[in-house]
Amino acid sequence: MTTLNTPDLNLPRLPRDQDGPVFAEPWQAQAFALAVNLSEQGRITWKEWAEALAEELKAAADRGEPDDGSCYYEHWLAALERLVIAKGLSNPDAMRERKEAWADAYRHTPHGKPVELRDSSR
Repeated sequence: MTTLNTPDLNLPRLPRDQDGPVFAEPWQAQAFALAVNLSEQGRITWKEWAEALAEELKAAADRGEPDDGSCYYEHWLAALERLVIAKGLSNPDAMRERKEAWADAYRHTPHGKPVELRDSSR
């Protein structure tokens, strides 16, 4: 697991240890860092972030998903994607294309090598 030292973020159910947030996978730390960066840039507030995440967690509970923390960052990412779209920072088509490009690059990258995405503007 990876930890990331950050300011004291009062976010619901954020997995943490004595050093701060804890991540089981690199993508979780990246999603976390992106949310922090968007906040630092003034593109989202922590209040609207906490509300979006709370909505995602409630929807998961309403679907009967277990509240064991195993899907926490999937909900985090869903809330982040929803906010990014609502704020006009991206759109669903661009995000879908990027996800598909990532999946394609991942499938074609030899084991143990870093995944590299081509510049989509070319």
